[in-house]
Amino acid sequence: MSSQLLEVNGISVTFDGFRAINNLSFNIGSAELRAIIGPNGAGKTTFMDIVTGKTKPDEGKVLWGEMSKNLIGMNEAKIAQEGIGRKFQKPTVFEDQSVEDNLLMALKNNRKSFAVLFWKPTDADMNRVSDLAAEIGLSNELKRKSGELSHGQKQWLEIGMLLAQEPRLLLVDEPAAGMTPEEREHTTDILVEAAKTRAVVVVEHDMEFVRRLNCKVTVLHEGSVLAEGSLDHVTANQQVIDVYLGR
Repeated sequence: MSSQLLEVNGISVTFDGFRAINNLSFNIGSAELRAIIGPNGAGKTTFMDIVTGKTKPDEGKVLWGEMSKNLIGMNEAKIAQEGIGRKFQKPTVFEDQSVEDNLLMALKNNRKSFAVLFWKPTDADMNRVSDLAAEIGLSNELKRKSGELSHGQKQWLEIGMLLAQEPRLLLVDEPAAGMTPEEREHTTDILVEAAKTRAVVVVEHDMEFVRRLNCKVTVLHEGSVLAEGSLDHVTANQQVIDVYLGR
């Protein structure tokens, strides 16, 4: 039995002779917020690709949950069913559907396929949508078409759609990109709140955003962990300054 929700153990992967991930080990607990930073090419996106089953590593294990189940070899859909949700940089919402319908579809997608055929939203579903909208700050936009939302609001909606599927681990790729300062602040609040009941891993370049998350930071460089700790701790590390901050 493991107290860790996710344990990445000795993972390596090479693309065309380039070692994108180099003997990477990484743990995250079941209700923890973690930021991952590092220069371009450090392996941040590849790490998420491996955890979600998009990329198969050459060696190593990704152990998941209380039973330490190895995710390597599982397909992306099976890993998603295990409770791992991923938000990509560019929001993918159904733009011609309302905010409410997007959230309902996300709830529906959480059902077993047979049940979906006869699916009609219950009062409980509508209450859940209302709660999700409140959590992401879109209660007043439920009837609006998603295509009319600002960039930041679309990002929040997509986070809400992932939360509707009740993942135990949420992987979020550069959420602050293209947002106004106010939107960034609200995004921080959403992620901090979400991490009270699940693990949330945020890959981010924006140092001010990372500082606001106020969480443990993992610095990747050349596919390995270079440093780990508070933001102040890692940004004072001379190696981190040399390879990342000094650029």
